[in-house]
Amino acid sequence: MERTLVIAKPDAVGKAVLGKIIDRFESSGLRLLGLKMVRLGGDVAERFYSEHRGKPFFKPLLGFMTSGPVVPMVWEGEGAVAKVRSIVGATNSPEAGAGTLRREWGTDNRRNLVHASDSPASAAREIAFFFDASDLVPYDPDAWKAGA
Repeated sequence: MERTLVIAKPDAVGKAVLGKIIDRFESSGLRLLGLKMVRLGGDVAERFYSEHRGKPFFKPLLGFMTSGPVVPMVWEGEGAVAKVRSIVGATNSPEAGAGTLRREWGTDNRRNLVHASDSPASAAREIAFFFDASDLVPYDPDAWKAGA
């Protein structure tokens, strides 16, 4: 099973679409293993996005990501990274495909609703940034059924 990180950005929280985002991932067969709401400090945001240091959008990205609460989430499932990125859509919201999260509720290239890991290696690093192993709660989705 593959795991990936999704961060609902300040615009997702502000637009009150967090439940819709979660529903979209759950409806696709992914399982939520961890979730928390946090307010990123500048130093934390800078460390998380350090690969973008020196790029023209770095400072505005940090400003946006520290402007309100964010909700990091860990999702698990077959091909989780690719599945999440398909649901999320292209980085620039107006260019995202119809029916994707970013097309439905995103605004532009920065206010694009969510961050999604771009590879299994990035997902592992990003998950560890926000979650300890003990924060993640794997489960059998069929365990609640009678007789299981």
